[in-house]
Amino acid sequence: MPNLATNKKGLYDYQVLEKFEAGVILSGPEVKSAKAGQVNLTGSYVSIDPRSEIWLVGAHISPYKQARSVQAHYDPTQRRKLLVRKREVDYLRGKSQEKGLTILPISVYTKGSLVKVEIGIVKGKKKADKRETIKKREVDREIRRKMKG
Repeated sequence: MPNLATNKKGLYDYQVLEKFEAGVILSGPEVKSAKAGQVNLTGSYVSIDPRSEIWLVGAHISPYKQARSVQAHYDPTQRRKLLVRKREVDYLRGKSQEKGLTILPISVYTKGSLVKVEIGIVKGKKKADKRETIKKREVDREIRRKMKG
């Protein structure tokens, strides 16, 4: 499962409570671009419409360089449909309506020949929690440095 992109800003600003795996509908050139790592999840989110469809909104997949002529009017930030089970859609809808919870894409990765998106139910962090995250990261880095040398 090679990781193609991670939503670092989302992981910094939010605490992940639960994770789900979702397929994503992409065109052929989008798949090639995604597998080349040309994906940016910063500022993206997941929305659920009234027809129980889940959409990835704001994710940027760069146009595939070798398919320029085919993609004349390509929008890199268009919304893309996510594929999850009906039971999971109902669960996610309920969680997204709870106060303080939202749904964000966490990472994009490949599973076999398929491109998958890991989405998570997240809760916003307070400023103190963010500082704690930074301290923990620095302590871990220091421990790794001591172990190495």
